[in-house]
Amino acid sequence: MSKTKRKMLTDWQAPYILPILRLIETQSKNTIVNWCVDYSETRLLPIYEEDFEGDARPKLAIDAARNWLAGKIKLPDAKPIILRCHEAAREADGHPATQAAARAIGQCASTIHAPTHSAGLMFYGALAVAYDALGADASWDDLLAIAADECQNMLDALQNVAVENEPNPAKINWNC
Repeated sequence: MSKTKRKMLTDWQAPYILPILRLIETQSKNTIVNWCVDYSETRLLPIYEEDFEGDARPKLAIDAARNWLAGKIKLPDAKPIILRCHEAAREADGHPATQAAARAIGQCASTIHAPTHSAGLMFYGALAVAYDALGADASWDDLLAIAADECQNMLDALQNVAVENEPNPAKINWNC
């Protein structure tokens, strides 16, 4: 692997990505947002906090998404809070697991704007878990194996909250 670490997974057709995308397409925006923020809070926020314990920006982004879901704030109020999470990701350069976790959290919180942001959970989040488990110098094949396992965990979590025959699925165009 090159000295530059990959920041995300990129294969939209991967067998561990497609089932998640297909299930997302059948769910409402609220279900998608809830799944994303719940998963990112329980699985990815701890990875971020390992290196940046005092930085609350990712947690605040999660809270903003939850407040939006609860009708406590509007999107224009949540957006600057979420953008600060993306800023935290840029500042975590040199910490691949931490940076990928922050990017995933920012994308998950951004799902309140567009459900397609939910793909960031898989593409950034699974790699964050892999980097956290194996380290940044692990082989790409080993990282992909961990990421694929994590995507299965993501699919399981989505299946647990998915609404069967959802009457109001989000309109999603993945553009891929």
